[in-house]
Amino acid sequence: MTDEDTIESVLKEDRHFEPSEEFRQQANLDPETYEELVAKADEDYEGFWADLAREELDWKEPFDETLDWDPPFAEWFTGGELNLSYQCLDRHLDTWRRNKAAIIWEGEPGDKRVLTYQELHNEVCRFANGLESLGVETGDRVALYMPMIPELAIAVLACARIGATHNVIFGGFSANAIEERVEDSDCSVIVTADAGWRRGKEIELKDAVDEALSSGCPSVEDVVVVQRTGRAINWYDDRDHWWDELMAKQSADHEAVPVDSEHPAFLLYTSGTTGKPKGVLHTTAGYALWTKLTSRWVFDLKDDDVYFCTADIGWITGHSYIVYGPLQNGATTVMYEGAPNYPRPDRLWEIVEENGVNIFYTAPTAIRSFMKQGDEWVDKHDLSSIRLLGTVGEPINPEAWIWYRDTVGGGDVPVVDTWWQTETGGIMISPLPGVTTTIPGSATKPLPGIEAEVVDHDGDPVDPEANEGGLLVVQKPWPSMLRTVWGDDERYKETYFGRFPGTYLAGDGARRDKEGNIWIMGRIDDVINVSGHRLGTMEIESALVSHPSVAEAAVVPRPDDVKGQAIVGFVTTEDHADGGGPELSEALRAHVGDEIGAIAKPAEIRFAPDLPKTRSGKIMRRLLGDIAAGRDPGDVTTLEDPDVLDALIDE
Repeated sequence: MTDEDTIESVLKEDRHFEPSEEFRQQANLDPETYEELVAKADEDYEGFWADLAREELDWKEPFDETLDWDPPFAEWFTGGELNLSYQCLDRHLDTWRRNKAAIIWEGEPGDKRVLTYQELHNEVCRFANGLESLGVETGDRVALYMPMIPELAIAVLACARIGATHNVIFGGFSANAIEERVEDSDCSVIVTADAGWRRGKEIELKDAVDEALSSGCPSVEDVVVVQRTGRAINWYDDRDHWWDELMAKQSADHEAVPVDSEHPAFLLYTSGTTGKPKGVLHTTAGYALWTKLTSRWVFDLKDDDVYFCTADIGWITGHSYIVYGPLQNGATTVMYEGAPNYPRPDRLWEIVEENGVNIFYTAPTAIRSFMKQGDEWVDKHDLSSIRLLGTVGEPINPEAWIWYRDTVGGGDVPVVDTWWQTETGGIMISPLPGVTTTIPGSATKPLPGIEAEVVDHDGDPVDPEANEGGLLVVQKPWPSMLRTVWGDDERYKETYFGRFPGTYLAGDGARRDKEGNIWIMGRIDDVINVSGHRLGTMEIESALVSHPSVAEAAVVPRPDDVKGQAIVGFVTTEDHADGGGPELSEALRAHVGDEIGAIAKPAEIRFAPDLPKTRSGKIMRRLLGDIAAGRDPGDVTTLEDPDVLDALIDE
């Protein structure tokens, strides 16, 4: 391996947790079944997927061929026809689930709605008819720029019902971001709301849509507006429609339109480090299959479970594990509109207790924030209903993993640390709660049928004995993989398959240990090169957070004339103080040296009351890197609290 591809591993973690016998006995996947699945995938890869597709999906027309693979372009289950909205709704209506809660929704101000599967079906059918009354047809694109309200889930499923390709734009992006995404995908309709609630403030969504349409988006003919907050908005009679008025005219009957297995289900735009956002395209059958299976395998979903994923449907986690995965399994899924700590730090725990949540899925950044708030906010609530915890979005450091398991889960529930991406469509690497021995900080092993590996610059597996990282890749196509970048096949080929033809490059650094477990070491772009040593940011951050004074940490590089790059650590302390002072700074640098070696000691520690995060809970390391290097951080519209960044810059 060349120096360019080597990532030195410095994290050591030896704690292991076996599934309890009680959990193992009731789990959806047991060790014997798991081994059978793995063996089947190894022996007959296409047969493995074909059997699952026939068992799990309701086909209007059966498929002819399992996989047509012309690297890097895949077509799965060709010739088949089905409908994704039908998979989520209609198939449950002839069962007892018709009167079961499909969605429990909590608004930030405290309002609440519960929609049964029958009620959700009725609403989806009405809006599908409403879209068709506006001229939307199968194959058209519809943009959804909305708060986390039930109407967003209804609109997503209504688009799928008529075969329109939905393009959900996170309800917080700027007008420029809306314009860019709508123009690139040539949407004919935008569905939005007057505003949404966030930390007691109105997020003015309709105004942003109006601004975007005033300067571009010539393809848009209609705008549908949900009245959420009641604020005054501009109105254009020839273009705008109130949601309620449109719905009142529609029938609750609508026959789901069968579409081809490879019909475009949705676009979701993901920003690269440079250039315009990439419109990641997911198609129907493969995405349906994998989100259904992974929801049941990884979260051990049962018919009586209440499942709560704290993500926003504006991101892929919300698509796959608030809407499509849980609803295909007939689960009860919880949606929450607002900030996780508003109006109090225990808002999420209040929702868990009041609704008897059994499965809780959130981001490591949120977990570290909960730690910082203090155990007392968790201890106020009866969380005994929780039987499984999950994490998503970035690697979780071992100390946060342990706190999550012990404080939130009571010390005896499985924690599933999931790795996947917008591009993968669903979870790829994760513990299986009735099968896997879990290790704090590791996503453990690829799921059955997923051929993930850690390779060197030649594409050869990295020797686990070397205790070093390489590049995380997926070596075979899988059903829920992205099909292309919308309108740009060349960008798709170059970005994801340009380095190793036929092999998907995830963009993450990782290592594989002697037991076969995979440890994500951070984005390849985030590797810090200190005097020729390539270090992953996750391991240094984990060392900082293991210090008792540190609640949260982010590590970024800054240019250094001698070392090439120097490590800068941004730290939030447990006592919420703005500054820790030079004594704590030196103590933290020494602590990192003791934990993982002198080469990883930060050159500088900066203290802050909080770190810049998106509304989905991810730390914006790019912005911290700009601050550390003295650069202008640029667009900050997706930040949860822009004032946090101002405080860091002023420092």
